[in-house]
Amino acid sequence: MTLTRQAIVDHLIDIAGQDRVITDEQVLKENSYDRYKKLETIFGIYTTPIPAAVVKLVDTKQVSEVLKFLNKNKVNSVARTGGTATEGGLETIVENSVVLDGSQMNRIINIDSTNMQATAQCGVNLGEFEDRLREQGLTTGHSPQSKPLANMGGLVATRSIGQFSTLYGGIEDMVIGLEAVFPNGDITRIKNVPRRACGPDIRHVIIGNEGALCYITEVTVKIYKYFPENNQFLAWALDDMSMGFKILREVMVEGYRPSVARLYDAEDGAQHNFDQFAPDKCVLMFMAEGNERIAGATAQGIAALVEKYVGKYEECTPIDGKIIENWFNHLNWGPEKIAQERELIRKTQHLAYTTEVSGNWDCINIIYENALKRIREDYPHMDDLTMLGGHSSHSYQTGTNLYFVYDYDVKNCKPEEEINKYHIAINALIVEETLKAGGSMVHHHGIGKYRTPWTKQEHGSAYYILKGLKDQFDPNGIMNTGTIYPVE
Repeated sequence: MTLTRQAIVDHLIDIAGQDRVITDEQVLKENSYDRYKKLETIFGIYTTPIPAAVVKLVDTKQVSEVLKFLNKNKVNSVARTGGTATEGGLETIVENSVVLDGSQMNRIINIDSTNMQATAQCGVNLGEFEDRLREQGLTTGHSPQSKPLANMGGLVATRSIGQFSTLYGGIEDMVIGLEAVFPNGDITRIKNVPRRACGPDIRHVIIGNEGALCYITEVTVKIYKYFPENNQFLAWALDDMSMGFKILREVMVEGYRPSVARLYDAEDGAQHNFDQFAPDKCVLMFMAEGNERIAGATAQGIAALVEKYVGKYEECTPIDGKIIENWFNHLNWGPEKIAQERELIRKTQHLAYTTEVSGNWDCINIIYENALKRIREDYPHMDDLTMLGGHSSHSYQTGTNLYFVYDYDVKNCKPEEEINKYHIAINALIVEETLKAGGSMVHHHGIGKYRTPWTKQEHGSAYYILKGLKDQFDPNGIMNTGTIYPVE
């Protein structure tokens, strides 16, 4: 028998206590969305079913008890910590869902400088985690723009990546061990060892599951020595993206590992004020870091490599690295910036969104050119767009990523209609062109609920494996319905 909304709340209070089960209407509304639908929430419009309750979880045992109850009664749950997701993964699309808020599970359990690893609960804020580590001359190497707001559980659940990924890798390269709770209440711990060959790497059942398979309660990550005094920035202005991709590839293939490797087209660069020093140009930038010898050798090697293009091609000219360093140091989004953005959107109804994808070196420029061409030719509201461009910010031996960036003025529609008219429509064109060229439809923001129409196409015959995980670990379908897995 399906439980009533009040019955769900009453049972949760029995498990977690009155003070940890939140039913205030405004809190429920704010927990029915993530950052995907900016305009609606700014104007106080909530079209998604609001949850029955938000449970402020206190420990792993409580997570287990709550999930066991929800699973037994087939009540949908949505895992949440920092709430910085951007693909609709935190939307409560099922009536009477329960939001499992782990933000108060915020204890840094251990910093082990002998084994170079640190363990934190899911609700530990990444910025605070980094501050503690840097006091000891250490770092996780993980630095997404959301660092001041994001929590460790959500970062691992979405396979997040940081701005220094070309050196340190994505979160999946940093995680050593995990603790997680599955919907039947089983608590699973994957031990912290440097490597093992004991069957498939089961960490990856949990990393990137976006709350659709289990609830991450604890994370252990690698840590590194921190040498900010050795950071070196290099940059060049280019005429086109194809040359930039060529240089990025050469840097990676030659074995250099800068922490930052970015390439902006002129349109995207202009919104970052790059047009003040590189008008109508693409901008290629790198940061070398590490101990003094490694940082120095990396910077020298990259400079020597790019020097082949400087002089040979008039369109490749050096830029003062200090300019890029100053810009980069103010890139992160904290509470103050987000509040300013929301107020500006309220006044102007001008929005900026991104769609990020990835591809191998032989198709990345094709994806870049074809997606922009497709938007310009097929998108019916081009006159409302004030900017359309893109950049690459995470590179590998085999390829790189692409952020497509588009700004627009909302015209002739209600706030709740904006997301379909603009963001979803443009996002679809980019995803379609990326898949057509052989790339991946999402690089690091996760599938959420708004890229699930392409999940099967993305995985092809391997979708059998992905679906098997859902069938095995969440047979009652109570874990974040509609995220990763299309609702049939």
